[in-house]
Amino acid sequence: MFFAVFLLLWAGLHVYVLFRLHSVPFIAHHVPTPILIGCGLLLGASYIVSRVLEHYDIDGASHVLEYIGANWVGIFFLIFVALFAVDVFTAFGFLFRTHLPMLRTCALAAAAVLSIVSAVQAWRTPVVTEHEVEMPNLPREADGTVLVVASDMHLGSMLGHRWATERAAQFESLRPDIILLVGDIFEGDETTHEGWLAVLQRIHAPYGVYVVTGNHELYAGPQKIIELFKRAGFRVLRNESAEPIPGIVLTGVDDLAFHGRQKHATAVEMTLRQRPTGASVFLSHTPIQSEKASQLGVNLMLSGHTHDGQIWPFKYLVHLVFPHTSGQFYVNRMTAIVCRGTGTWGPRMRLWKRSELLRIVLRTQSTQS
Repeated sequence: MFFAVFLLLWAGLHVYVLFRLHSVPFIAHHVPTPILIGCGLLLGASYIVSRVLEHYDIDGASHVLEYIGANWVGIFFLIFVALFAVDVFTAFGFLFRTHLPMLRTCALAAAAVLSIVSAVQAWRTPVVTEHEVEMPNLPREADGTVLVVASDMHLGSMLGHRWATERAAQFESLRPDIILLVGDIFEGDETTHEGWLAVLQRIHAPYGVYVVTGNHELYAGPQKIIELFKRAGFRVLRNESAEPIPGIVLTGVDDLAFHGRQKHATAVEMTLRQRPTGASVFLSHTPIQSEKASQLGVNLMLSGHTHDGQIWPFKYLVHLVFPHTSGQFYVNRMTAIVCRGTGTWGPRMRLWKRSELLRIVLRTQSTQS
């Protein structure tokens, strides 16, 4: 049912956009209607067809169509927003009727410029965002511990071995004591993860690499992915805790979305109540249940998932679901940080902010004061 509704919505949006594009003078005069419709059908279907081809292991064609289709999703979104903004401004053509062709031409040009800008932003090296976090329970000898945090890398056919190897080198340049990977490390079906072991083994830190699952690991079927992480030397925290440095306790949960809405708080509470005492760092891919984590004495909560909307103005829709889509905020005495994503999901596009890594230095209360 969900898939059928999605296809109807996707097709309806394409009908709307193609109808509006046909009123742009340049397109109306130079692009025959059958070609315009044919291009719309091919581009609109490309991502869906790529998933079908991938299912039947037709990898070469599926990867090409995936790249075209995924980026078309981003370009189409910007075209739709620009044309819809003109319709809202003109009351869907009842106002400024004589200026509609010019306004729609400007909207299409704006969408083209924004598509180029967003593609350039996505291809740039992820920016490093620095934080210092005071942790009252942190032992003095652990003061200055460096956490390097990545989320939403979405490794796969779009972001492959070369990109991941560059990220491993970037991790190393930040001199981490501990590396934390906060979910959605892989994208797509688990069969696409073959050959990744050597790449993942480049990601290492003196006190270890720790991972929690995101929704994409769980979509794909987590067992093979988790086994791959373990073979790479990573510690996977599935509703459990670890103490990589005496006095620093890492606690991670499987993506809370898969616990069901009524069980979010229960999953967090059961997991956190079992953790050892110490400075508490809580890893949850989806940035929810921060109030519960704070009540249970967590000092630092780390999440991802939102991508900060990835392509403006989609951020405002994401904000309706997640009040905090990126950056640092406070819940009572707990610090919470949402990473806006180290990679991209779907289109290789970002507007306006680049992808990011977090470099977090832990400080004792006495050092800060």
